[in-house]
Amino acid sequence: MKMEANFLNNRICLNVLGNSLENAIDIYKAAEGHVLVGLLSKNYETVDLAVADMKRVADRIDNHVSVGLGAGDPKQWKMVAEISQQVQPIHVNQVATATGYTRALLGQDETIVNSLISPTGRVGYVNVATGPLSCQEVQAEVPVDTAIEMLKDMGASSVKFFPMRGLETVEEYRAVCEACVRHDFMMEPTGGIDLENFEEIVTIALNAGVKRVIPHVYSSIIDPVTKDTRPEDVTTLYEIMKRVSQ
Repeated sequence: MKMEANFLNNRICLNVLGNSLENAIDIYKAAEGHVLVGLLSKNYETVDLAVADMKRVADRIDNHVSVGLGAGDPKQWKMVAEISQQVQPIHVNQVATATGYTRALLGQDETIVNSLISPTGRVGYVNVATGPLSCQEVQAEVPVDTAIEMLKDMGASSVKFFPMRGLETVEEYRAVCEACVRHDFMMEPTGGIDLENFEEIVTIALNAGVKRVIPHVYSSIIDPVTKDTRPEDVTTLYEIMKRVSQ
């Protein structure tokens, strides 16, 4: 089973949602394999149903599955971990507080496990209280360098910076990118990214020197009627990726 994501020029791999097996295959082809297809745990009633469907998709796209929470819902943390244990995907999305649990269930260090941390309104600080209970309390503002080392302690592979709200948090985002460079960590910007701001957001991370970037582009490229991610939009994003990752 393949466990290494196809990073374009060893620097960037797209992350978008797949609405069906057919949609996932179309997305994978549109990005020439440089994409992780998100399948949301929230869309399944049970772990077993999710595992069966995700394995079916994984078999057709060289295991480039990204097990997702569903709009960053922290209540999905345990289901994500239990699905990932059986699917053994290339990529897993997780809240910061559940990172260690997830890595332990995976039983290996190859799967990319991101840890969701959030902007605080203060450049250089992030909120690590993103779990189902902690997110209901006063946010835990931690210096970003300390936060990244905490995530690494728990077995994370990358920062998932959510919600970015497009470019609203650009200075905070830039500071997180710079910290990722200092600590040799991957970066995953998420939330409000679209065809218009994608290039700028990705370029900020690449220019900062982040070793690998996984930008998540969701609702802005989903057909409102079919709920499919539009392959033609994935192609557009892929062309941008090729241009900026040289």
